[in-house]
Amino acid sequence: MKKMIHSRRASLMTLVAALALAACGQEQAEAPQPGSEQEPPPHKVEVTEMARQDIPLDKSYPSLLRSDDEVTLVARVNGFLEERHFEPGQMVEEGDRLYTIEPDLYQATVNQREADLQSARAELSRAQRDAQRFEQLLSQNSVSRQQYDQALADQRVAQASVAQAEAALTSANLDLGYSQVTAPVSGMIGLSQINVENLVTSGTELATITPLDPLEVRFQLPQRDAFELRRQLSNGTEPSDIRARLSIPGVSGGGDSELEGYLDFLGSSVDRDTSTVQAAATFENPDATVLPGQFVRVRLDGLKRFDVMAVPEIAVTQGLMGPQVFVLDEENKAREKTISLGEIAGPWQIIRDGLEPGDRVIVGDPAGLEPGMTIDPQSFDGNAEAVNEGVEQEEAEEQAEAAQAMEEGAADGQPAEGEEGAP
Repeated sequence: MKKMIHSRRASLMTLVAALALAACGQEQAEAPQPGSEQEPPPHKVEVTEMARQDIPLDKSYPSLLRSDDEVTLVARVNGFLEERHFEPGQMVEEGDRLYTIEPDLYQATVNQREADLQSARAELSRAQRDAQRFEQLLSQNSVSRQQYDQALADQRVAQASVAQAEAALTSANLDLGYSQVTAPVSGMIGLSQINVENLVTSGTELATITPLDPLEVRFQLPQRDAFELRRQLSNGTEPSDIRARLSIPGVSGGGDSELEGYLDFLGSSVDRDTSTVQAAATFENPDATVLPGQFVRVRLDGLKRFDVMAVPEIAVTQGLMGPQVFVLDEENKAREKTISLGEIAGPWQIIRDGLEPGDRVIVGDPAGLEPGMTIDPQSFDGNAEAVNEGVEQEEAEEQAEAAQAMEEGAADGQPAEGEEGAP
């Protein structure tokens, strides 16, 4: 926002008047007769009475988009890569089959382990019958205690063999399952890192799946912003209630694209090196409009500065002693007041020092204001953005008028056809 807008507007008005006089060939007006001067009417302009308030911030933070659930597929068994069941770049769903790694080899192992289990169960059945028979013979004193104990030991060994065979079969079935590589998440799959018919071993990277909806950004909040945000959260606001907007430069036909999301994390400590607090937000991306790795800027709706003094940015001008505003005294006359500036919050300029609650500050167009000028104060509706835009529009119109006057003056100054100097 322009701090010296009133000075430039006054210059433009002077230029327009001078050109108009030159174009029309008007003579200098006669001096007014003594006693004919009249005091100009009070200048109408919007005025507000200062009070502390909560001001929403309009700040953005740089970040990179990332996919929180991105997965790199790796082989979990050894063997030759027999088939690839996808095309690079396509969207895959969780559970889709992606690769086949020599399943016949692992199916044969499963069959072997099933046979081993059947054999172990048959041996257990024989050992159980022997133990029961020796128990009856022991009661009849037909066998020794040692023979009975040996029968019990054989039964326990057979039970352990069955458990071992079951575990081996489970492991073989797992390997058989790993021979069919499936998608653990839904997303876009990248290029295959190994070709079909190549030997893979456990741990060989195969491809990467990147979920595109939702996406996450992690960014750093200045500690003051983080403090104000935590203050809101301590008043009962949930992190998911803090809405976030994601601005992606250069998307959608060269312009900027926006996604809406919510804050889902705010750190609890300040980084010693950067004096910032880490935060994270999640954004829905159903049409895959943007991709992980893109540079973005994050804005948090509802972030505020609490209990501050602020005026519309257009109300601040530059004086001899530094930034200043015009205030009204008891007689409704404009007076300059030097101030100390804080940060800009959207259309508002936060004031750190120089104003007190109750001060009447001129927040309308400051162009043409002079100390001692009588003011007709108009009520201010609190819409700082409208005030700023209105002054900018007026300035643009006056610039256009000045340009048009210059063109007309230049045209009137051209020699007519047939006159001296005419072509």
